[in-house]
Amino acid sequence: MPATGDPQLGEDFEEALAYAVEVHRGQLRKGTGAPYTAHLLAVSSLVLEHGGDEQTAIAALLHDAAEDQGGEERLADIEHRFGERVAEIVAACSDTFETPKPPWRERKEAYLDHLVEADPDALLVSAADKLHNARSILADHRDQGEELWSIFTTESASDQLWYYRSLVDAFQRAKARKEVGEGFERLVGKLDRVVTTLEERVPVAREG
Repeated sequence: MPATGDPQLGEDFEEALAYAVEVHRGQLRKGTGAPYTAHLLAVSSLVLEHGGDEQTAIAALLHDAAEDQGGEERLADIEHRFGERVAEIVAACSDTFETPKPPWRERKEAYLDHLVEADPDALLVSAADKLHNARSILADHRDQGEELWSIFTTESASDQLWYYRSLVDAFQRAKARKEVGEGFERLVGKLDRVVTTLEERVPVAREG
């Protein structure tokens, strides 16, 4: 079952926010160069706005901590500090703990396969993460045009658009197979609309 959405935030959330700020200190967002914490706050806010409870919101704050900053050791620390449920959601939202990371396409295809079977709370965090990323890409494309794609690992608009359309499809399949909340369904609908706008705006999407 997905989280019921208790809106109260306590000391655990405050501790998680301080932890996220420290873990991601010095890390910046692609495109805007904003502190990475801005993305984590946005994802956590989306989770809360779409029915998540405090633990799910904490997992949203920490969803990139293990993947980007320490791998399985970081995940173990998260479990020690914030509990098994938070750590399980963080693990489900991570596409690899390996260093160096496997090739981009390989990682993304594995992540997409995993999403269909993911826990509803992990799906909520993942959908919020991908929605904020897609919105950021759309805004950055409006400002930077086709130069935007050079900041990504693949440097390919077609790869990014393939991934985000595939995410929508995977979320839709998960929705059909699992008892997910109405908030998740709304997030997926919003993501679908943003991806459609990107596909309409980016020449490679029309050519492909």
